[in-house]
Amino acid sequence: MLNNINKHINVQIFSFFMHISKSLSFYKREDVKEALVEFATNKEVAVNYDNKRFGKRPDSLQYPNDVLEHAKKGVTSFHCSEEIWNNPLQLGREMKKEDVLELRKGWDLVLDIDCHFFEYSKIAAYYSIEALKHHGIKAITCKYSGNKGFHIAVPFEAFPDSVNNVPIKEMFPEAPRRIAAYIKFLIKGPVSKAILKFEKGDFNNVIKKTGKEGPEITRFEQTSIGENIPMLNAEPFLDIDTILISSRHLYRMPYSFHEKSELVSIPIDINGVLKFKKEEAKPENIQIKEKFLDRNVEFGEATKLLVQAFDFEVEEIKIEAPKEERSFEELTEAIPEQFFPPCVKKVFEGLEDGRKRAIFMLSNFLLSAGWNHEQVEDRLKKWNKKNPEALREVYIKGQLRYRKLQKEKVLPPNCNNHSYYKDLNICFPDPLCRKIRNPIQYSKIKAQNMNKPKRRTRTKK
Repeated sequence: MLNNINKHINVQIFSFFMHISKSLSFYKREDVKEALVEFATNKEVAVNYDNKRFGKRPDSLQYPNDVLEHAKKGVTSFHCSEEIWNNPLQLGREMKKEDVLELRKGWDLVLDIDCHFFEYSKIAAYYSIEALKHHGIKAITCKYSGNKGFHIAVPFEAFPDSVNNVPIKEMFPEAPRRIAAYIKFLIKGPVSKAILKFEKGDFNNVIKKTGKEGPEITRFEQTSIGENIPMLNAEPFLDIDTILISSRHLYRMPYSFHEKSELVSIPIDINGVLKFKKEEAKPENIQIKEKFLDRNVEFGEATKLLVQAFDFEVEEIKIEAPKEERSFEELTEAIPEQFFPPCVKKVFEGLEDGRKRAIFMLSNFLLSAGWNHEQVEDRLKKWNKKNPEALREVYIKGQLRYRKLQKEKVLPPNCNNHSYYKDLNICFPDPLCRKIRNPIQYSKIKAQNMNKPKRRTRTKK
């Protein structure tokens, strides 16, 4: 038994040093070092040590030798902010929102496409690019994430200076979130058809690869004679990051290693996404050819996209707004867990997938339930320990810092938002669930009913 344990440990140690050796060899290349430094201009940079921890933030890359020095210390990947800063090294954890706005120079639109299955992600990336082209945008670049997905970008310089007298630099993260939601809405139909065509009409293949149940990914189209034809609905597994876009949100830099796959995140031709093969991203095959986020663009060419994304979102908000919420009295104390809805209690048991989405839902739910930030942080830490694979503590703290910057409380997603409840397999409604639109309403009703004075029953004389 002891010999087997020692053997397992030795294999892990050998694998670790082989990984470090491979990444160090790659980061020694002059062209790679120069490409990383060039991309890091005016960006906050964070280094990662073998996918186990991030280095100090904020950081930066100013000279090619900085890359090599980090690699010698065990750094395996480099990550940067979507935001562009006047001086990223002046960023701090406890900065006020107005100070962050003062430092922010702009932001890039970076769509994070990940359908959990590589071939599906290629299809989604292709249609995302086509949707951007349809809006008259030429300044589109794309890179392979290094694992199962793609990053598609439009530089800040392609957007107008302001919209409705609001400076564009102040519209982060709201603007990229709305654009991402709009693009997802536009492509879900063609992506669904293309995936089903790829699988030659076999729904079972889609179910096996996505882990979704048949009813979840099925929709019906009615023919001219009234016959219902089952069609694929890719929306439940079509993952385009919207909610997780937040201030100081990071993504993997081009020409950075990916620890799990041991491949490299490389820029690729936007017209060659469907033909891309992972073998092209092996360190030994990398050539510095394509560019990610080329800033030599036509000013304002993304105006149409931005305006239409905001128009689209306005309609969605009208549908989603929980009207019943207005009828509740202001909370005077935190709602205890015994009054939480089934979905929240289920999340607290731990999750294998969707932990980042759960952070967003839980933090907004708890704050809306009257919990203070310290209580929320303590509860999320306890929850994180129950997850089969815990999120990094720095990620949780980062999300909570963003919540502190928000002037108003944000409700958790509504119950009809499948991405947060049915897709995470946490939706087990009880009778009260069917009467509410948002999880926080459930808890307020339960708490208020419990606090109502009980009627005295008259005894017969």
